[in-house]
Formats: sequence, structure tokens, C-alpha cells
Amino acid sequence: MFKSADLPDVLPVFPLPGALLLPRARLPLHIFEPRYLAMLDDVLKGPSRQIAMVQPVPNQADDSVLHGVGCAGRVTHFTETEDGRYMVTLTGVSRFRVVKEVSGFQPYRRCRADWGDFARDLGPAEHDDQFQREGFLTLLQRYFEAQSLSTDWDNLQEADNELLINSLSMLLDLPPEDKQALLEASSLQERRETLVTLMEYSVRGGNVEDRMQ
Repeated sequence: MFKSADLPDVLPVFPLPGALLLPRARLPLHIFEPRYLAMLDDVLKGPSRQIAMVQPVPNQADDSVLHGVGCAGRVTHFTETEDGRYMVTLTGVSRFRVVKEVSGFQPYRRCRADWGDFARDLGPAEHDDQFQREGFLTLLQRYFEAQSLSTDWDNLQEADNELLINSLSMLLDLPPEDKQALLEASSLQERRETLVTLMEYSVRGGNVEDRMQ
């Protein structure tokens, strides 16, 4: 388990739209751009081995404007392909607030992080005392049918509440702003309630671009 002393002040940034990482969850990444290959090489040399996943703000002229909250993940597994690409697994450590970007000679972006609002992320798995699992899974099945999706329901049934909610938040094909809302949820209960709202709206045939309006 990580402690606050393990959290670096400055993190390399991987600004990937639609990619959500949450504490204690795992995110697979395919890294092939030269600047991010250089980032990974530097990360693997350091003690924390952490990368900041931060979404760019959509509808901008470029991806230079970042959202104010991201999540750091530790590289816990990686393999190199024959052509020099990397398949990486990040395990979520903690969310943070972006204080400012840090300039330097690296080809990738870096930011200064403020971890103060997310101390709970370093603790054990969260609980949602109001979670009604049977009703949630019924809604999830309706959502999957509406989206013509399939899944391994046995694994879903066996997953604990935090893993279930966080994994769905990361894996479902939702707009980047919805992903950001799930990231910034103050508790597992709030994240689950947000996820339920998004799925209910989709099942009712709402416009996916307007579902969080």
C-alpha cells in the first residue's frame, strides 16, 4: 500500500482523451509514440514508476489544455514487442490536482501535483453502503443489451463492489466529460450514482452527448 511519502511532486503526463484510471484499478496502455517511449524509459529508471493520466479538455484547438484532476498510476507490468512498442499495465495509486505544468528538456509533458484532497485514495478499498447490487446488475444488463454489448457475467457477479463500479467506469464507452465526472466523484457511492444516471439515460434513448447536462 502506498503512503503519502511515495507520491512525487512532479509527474510525467500521458494526456489521453477518454482514458480513465482510478485508484487500485488497472489500465492497459499501448505505447508507441517516440515521446511516450522516452517517457516510459525515464519512468522505469525512477523509484516511483508513476505516470499521470490526465484528460485534455475537449473542444479545444489542440490538447494543450488539461483537466484539473488526474490519477497517477504505477507501472506494474510491461512487455516490449519486436518492433519496439510497449504493452503497459498501470495500477491506480491516487488522484491529484494539477497545480501547473513544468517545463524541461523532456519531449513529454510533466505537471506538479497536489495530492491533498485525495488522501482517501491511499487507503483500503472503498465501500458503498447504499449499493443495491441486484438492481444495479439488472440495469447494467439492460444497458449492455441497448448497446449490443456482451460480457462475462460470471466475473461481474464475483467482482467486489469497488472493482465492479470502478472497472465499469473505466471500460464503458462514455464521452470524455462523463469519464471526467466519474474520476472526480468524491466517493464510491457518488461514482456509482453517476454511473447509474449515465446508464439510465442511455437506456431511455437519450443523446449520449447530453446525458450529463
